[in-house]
Amino acid sequence: MRSFAEHGYQGARVEDVAIELGIAKGSIFQHFGSKAGLFLAAYRRAVESLPAWLDAPDEVRGEGFWAVATFWLERTEHLIEDDWVPYRVSLVGNYGTDLTLRREINRFLLSEDPYGTLEFIDYGIARGDLRADLDPEMAASMLDWLAGGFQDALVTKELDPGLFHRHPNREERQAIRIQQFLELLRRAIGAD
Repeated sequence: MRSFAEHGYQGARVEDVAIELGIAKGSIFQHFGSKAGLFLAAYRRAVESLPAWLDAPDEVRGEGFWAVATFWLERTEHLIEDDWVPYRVSLVGNYGTDLTLRREINRFLLSEDPYGTLEFIDYGIARGDLRADLDPEMAASMLDWLAGGFQDALVTKELDPGLFHRHPNREERQAIRIQQFLELLRRAIGAD
């Protein structure tokens, strides 16, 4: 994971990983089949090590869906600092791989739901925080796409250097953007 985090998908070399592990390069290919197979295994491990939505503290979960969403969005930068390697690997997978590998990543995310998004949506519906007429799978996909992209934009100057980083009072503006994002999301899927 560290090699992909530090060098990206294209820059990471299987030879360097093998040397660091003290094994033959062929052993990596025998086990993972290709560099893409090695990356997919690293991506899976990285994403599975990141917290799921409902991993928020009990007192936050007790306040409901919107408190949990706010909790994680406000802690985006802190999570990145604490989990730099796995977060960076997830970014590389989401933005720095070809379509073939991206298709495999999407299959993994859909089949495994490592962030527990569907469970989080079901939790919000059961609490009455989200609209009861929602298709939970559609709402989970929407939340994954929107919140994931929004969090990436909050912390990744490489993706869009001007989007959130060009103005003074960055922390204040970031708090406003989080509230605006949550309000738009609430209007889309929140209960009346």
